[in-house]
Amino acid sequence: MYNETLKTFIEENKSRIPRIKDNKEKNNMKDYSVDVHALKSDCKYLGFRKLAEIAYNHVLKSKDNDVNYVKEKFDELMNEYNRISDIINKYL
Repeated sequence: MYNETLKTFIEENKSRIPRIKDNKEKNNMKDYSVDVHALKSDCKYLGFRKLAEIAYNHVLKSKDNDVNYVKEKFDELMNEYNRISDIINKYL
């Protein structure tokens, strides 16, 4: 069951991550917040604590329309997401 959930996580993020990047570039914090919140929830459910925490901070800051924070910390979010994705892909 966990493996299937991991596969779903990877599949959903194939469209979610580009939307997150696009909304960051467009300074669209409303939609950015929605997708980062979904990412945070999935990560928390799957036990990816560090990524969940980073995403949670992005949720809070994007809800405050703090574009500077989002842009300054975006690489941290993506680096951790990519690290987790690499591990999952090797595992599956």
